[in-house]
Amino acid sequence: MDVCLPLAQLQQSQIAALAFASAIFMVLIAGGIMWMVYRGRRQATEQEMAAIRAAAEAQAQKILAQAEAEAKTELIRRREKFDADTEATRNELRAEEKRVSKREDMIDQKLDTLNTKERMLEAAERAVVEREKSLAGKDRHLNELIAQQKTQLLKVANLSADEARAMLLEKIDKEMEGETAQLIQRRLEEAKDQAETEAREILTTAIQRYAAEHTCDTTVSTVDIPSDDMKGRVIGREGRNIRAFEKATGVDVIVDDTPGVVVVSGFDPVRRETARRSLEKLIQDGRIHPTRIEEVVAATVNEVHKQVLDAGKAATVEANVRGLHGKLVELLGRLHFRTSYGQNVLKHSIEVAYLAQIIAEQLGLNGQVARRAGFLHDIGKAVDHEVEGGHPQIGADLCKRYGEKDEIINAVGGHHNDIQATNFYTPIIAAADAVSASRPGARRETLERYVQRLQKLEEIATSFEGVKQAYAVQAGREVRVLVDAENVDDRLSAKIAHDIAKRIEDEMEYPGEVKVTLVREVRCVEYAR
Repeated sequence: MDVCLPLAQLQQSQIAALAFASAIFMVLIAGGIMWMVYRGRRQATEQEMAAIRAAAEAQAQKILAQAEAEAKTELIRRREKFDADTEATRNELRAEEKRVSKREDMIDQKLDTLNTKERMLEAAERAVVEREKSLAGKDRHLNELIAQQKTQLLKVANLSADEARAMLLEKIDKEMEGETAQLIQRRLEEAKDQAETEAREILTTAIQRYAAEHTCDTTVSTVDIPSDDMKGRVIGREGRNIRAFEKATGVDVIVDDTPGVVVVSGFDPVRRETARRSLEKLIQDGRIHPTRIEEVVAATVNEVHKQVLDAGKAATVEANVRGLHGKLVELLGRLHFRTSYGQNVLKHSIEVAYLAQIIAEQLGLNGQVARRAGFLHDIGKAVDHEVEGGHPQIGADLCKRYGEKDEIINAVGGHHNDIQATNFYTPIIAAADAVSASRPGARRETLERYVQRLQKLEEIATSFEGVKQAYAVQAGREVRVLVDAENVDDRLSAKIAHDIAKRIEDEMEYPGEVKVTLVREVRCVEYAR
């Protein structure tokens, strides 16, 4: 028992030693295996790292090559840009050099010009000084000659100092007259160059913008009768019918040998129209006696009065003038039966209203005021046969009585230059009135008055000293004056023409304007034998 126990212990120790040895061996085997695995992995890693290093080096070489190529390209591009900028800068410098050089040349030229002008100025100053000295000498010499001439004149002519002074003043007066004529001519030419151009443009525009009818009314009031027997009935037994008719109408009835016509004569156009219509009604009716005459005339008076009011209202609407007093409207309607040189005064007033408005607006003035003044400018003609005075003054009084403004009153009263103009509308109305009256076909006059006007024009022209002959031409719108070339020079001719025109304006009445043309010529005749 004692022997078996140690043996068992010995076997356990061997088993333990053997197990320990086996464990160590296994550890060594495992360590070797692990070393081999580690070594293999290390070699694989080193190979992979070598491959990565080779790839990285190749990539680096590629990047370096690409970077070198880009750097070369950028270098070339920048070098080209630098070369271009340098060339542009050089070109600008060259251009600037050219400009500076050109400017220097210009400055040199200006300096040369200034030097030349300075030399010329100095020469001119010297010439002026010398001329002044020469003029002073001539002045002294002239004074001496004048003194000698006076002394010699007194000795030769045996004149006193007063007589010599009178002769000298007369001579100076003639010289001044010539200089005055020259001054008038120069001033007139300057004024015409400005005024005629502007006035022609304004009036032409006004005429073009307002187109009126070119008609001319007749002023003769006649009544047609069917037979000569009717003349006896108009006259009546012992003339009672014609006396009753003239008393009722206020006109004269002329029954003469003219077949088929009875003439009604009266200074009042409204009365004349009333008489004409009444006589026509009586002739158509056939019943002609004093009682019937009074009835027909009374009815015709109301009819004509209504027509007068209607004509005045229609004219205010056509002229676009509002706010007129009722009496002025009635007076305007009376102008429907009034004519001037054959031109209907109411139509003429409407035409002047529109022309005045156009002219005023072109001059920057109030066209409404001008139109109103133009519409009323001839209203005095409605009652000029009842009131003493000219129609401009009568019209101005009427406008003042019925509350028109001061500029309207002055324009109506001054459109024929009867009073002084106090505003710009007065000459505008005068111009528009002249345009309306002088346009072709607007007016006409009798042969007797026409001949008288032509004779008066020629008489005025021939009344001036130095005028040989004068002819009224162009239907009295122009006077051609022939002067003596030996006694009238060119400067005095302008003064004579101006004086003739001024006298025509002061002494005559005429529509439109009259042109004065003065002719001075020298004729030299020689014979070769």
